[in-house]
Amino acid sequence: MKYAFAQVAFGLGANALVAREASQCIQLKASGSQSGVLGQLGDGQNRVGGGHPTGCYCLSNGGFTDSNGRGCILTPPTTQFQCDVGASPTTGFAVGSSGSVTYNGSSKFYACPATDSEYNVYTTPVAGQDKCVEITLSSAGSCGAGSGQSSAPAASQPAKSTAAPQPSMPAKSSAAPKPSQPAQSYPAQSMPAPKPSAPAPSAPAPKPSAPAMSQPAMSQPAPKPSQSAQSYPAQSQPAPKPSQPAQSAPAPAPSAPAQSGNKCPTDLNGNYQYPHLIVPVDSQQPNQAYGTQYNGKINSHTCSIFNFDIPSSYSGKTCSVVFLFPEQKDLETSSFTVSGSGKVDFALLQSPANQQTTYANQPGKKSDLASMSVAPGNSYAVTSGACAAGQTVSYEICSEGDFSLEYFQDYNPSPLGLYIRSC
Repeated sequence: MKYAFAQVAFGLGANALVAREASQCIQLKASGSQSGVLGQLGDGQNRVGGGHPTGCYCLSNGGFTDSNGRGCILTPPTTQFQCDVGASPTTGFAVGSSGSVTYNGSSKFYACPATDSEYNVYTTPVAGQDKCVEITLSSAGSCGAGSGQSSAPAASQPAKSTAAPQPSMPAKSSAAPKPSQPAQSYPAQSMPAPKPSAPAPSAPAPKPSAPAMSQPAMSQPAPKPSQSAQSYPAQSQPAPKPSQPAQSAPAPAPSAPAQSGNKCPTDLNGNYQYPHLIVPVDSQQPNQAYGTQYNGKINSHTCSIFNFDIPSSYSGKTCSVVFLFPEQKDLETSSFTVSGSGKVDFALLQSPANQQTTYANQPGKKSDLASMSVAPGNSYAVTSGACAAGQTVSYEICSEGDFSLEYFQDYNPSPLGLYIRSC
């Protein structure tokens, strides 16, 4: 079976954040059939209604960055306006002298329901959502550290390089974007991290950036190649996490969840963690480093590695590694393609991956966790045990047989991909 999806044209980069002048930062207000100052969920979604903390948005070179340093994007294909860790801001925005906000010259925006009382913001109405209403956006005053200096609307200023702040949660983007078709090259892109009407994660505590580390070449059984080599973009994409200095000292081996009878629910309705690094490794291109991606991808010669930063606050709690695979009709901002038959293998690695990780130098396996057949419309508990609080843990997914799956990792309804659920 196959499911078509829209190709993603986004890029990741380790330093996708920009410094802002205080007078550039403003609050945004919606007016029209739905009105109110925009608030933000912990994962960077922007909402009208719901009483969420007021957002603060800084305009630079036609793109907004929020007060947490997350680039604000329009996630494909729905064009939801949200701010994601590591994302390069979507450009084309402007704030006029009256404070009115436009995108590519248009002042029309749309509010579409995320719940009965909360609305996400889009530049185009969402197909199939009859309750979307037209709104306008405007400045509701300045904000940020220098908010007392000026109440003028944000002005476009040249971007400055600055250290990226620690992420507040899942890169839901493109980090709302979508998967690029398997068996085709990934263009260099300026990408977002996705997420639209996703349930606000209660646990998205700011995640520590995973230290990049040089890994020794490891001998790994190559999946049986049966497909032509794939071309991934040279590392030009923003990592959904701050840049990581290479370290010569190996990180301590993660004490990931040991299998136990205690399992957390296979959903994201409680505390959970989103991967901060997704790296494909290809046995047909063993020395090629593809850098971090928004898509998880596995086939007969490609595996994907996922890094998770586990908060210290999870100490003493149970963590479950869960793989969520909803049906295509239940997805709002993501998509996937799947074909062939066979199983999916999950493994815990001895140390975290980084953007220079390749098939040849990937970390060795610490333990095999599970091998199972997966199908749309199901959720799977891979392993459970004590949370590896305060550590970065890394998992690898590979396939057996001719099973092939590529999907856009997204925690919007319905969540899709690999997560760590705490309980």
